[in-house]
Amino acid sequence: MEQIQTYWKVLPVESSMAQADLLHQLIEEAETIVIGIGAGMSAATGFTYVGKRFTDAFPDFIEKYGFFDMLQASVFDFEDAREYWAFKSRFSLLNFFDQPVGQAYVDLRHIISDKNYHIITTNADNAFYAADFDMDKVFRIQGEYGLWQCSEHCHQQTYHDEALIRQMAREQSDMKIPANLVPYCPKCGAVMEMNKRDEVKGMVEDDHFHEQKARYEQFLEENQAKKTLFLEIGVGHTTPQFIKHPFQQMTKAIPKALFVTMNQKDYFTPHAIRSQTMRIDEDIANVLHSVAIE
Repeated sequence: MEQIQTYWKVLPVESSMAQADLLHQLIEEAETIVIGIGAGMSAATGFTYVGKRFTDAFPDFIEKYGFFDMLQASVFDFEDAREYWAFKSRFSLLNFFDQPVGQAYVDLRHIISDKNYHIITTNADNAFYAADFDMDKVFRIQGEYGLWQCSEHCHQQTYHDEALIRQMAREQSDMKIPANLVPYCPKCGAVMEMNKRDEVKGMVEDDHFHEQKARYEQFLEENQAKKTLFLEIGVGHTTPQFIKHPFQQMTKAIPKALFVTMNQKDYFTPHAIRSQTMRIDEDIANVLHSVAIE
């Protein structure tokens, strides 16, 4: 711990500081900030997949299938393409096209606006667009709810058609869209699906995805010798291979690095980086807002 304290001047007094003040000082000290955003960030700003937001939008699907939340429903094997797109069109409007601006995202953008940063997120919603982030600094590794892909992954290209999504939502009845509105792959004729990574099939990764990936990897390469803050916000343990584990591995490889996780739930920290790890366990939205107005 003594060695890491020589790099980060705030560490010797961190135990006596408010968490918002600590985060502010860490961000000020960091030469590089790599930010990982998970579902907890969107939940903290009100974009939850459970509760009233879910029950108001999908009462018929809940009644028929007994769904507990939107994430469970989003990976369900619906009975046909018409029912699939009845659900997904409403889901896309709620979590992408009509999703409002989230205050926690606005606060984060304000906090890091003049910093040397890059973001990787497993979220596929519209939050970064809505909060007016520089999207060249955001790597969306799990896809986007506003994009489609061939369900057979026959080619690496994504598509979008907001007008058709709105028509699906408007004209559906009995949890089915009209048959003539079902989108099909222009290459192989398979039904189209939402562009979201599946744990078995993976995801269509088009040129735009690879551009995002290349910018993120270039940022990491160019800044690997600097005093780096790996800031993980609202990341759970559903897909640790995308943010949590890489952040921990990079922290171990960079003597000047700190791994700071913002999460009310405590997850296992490898012994090798415990002296370089801190947890902020207060409400994410409140902490970010406090930092933003300092």
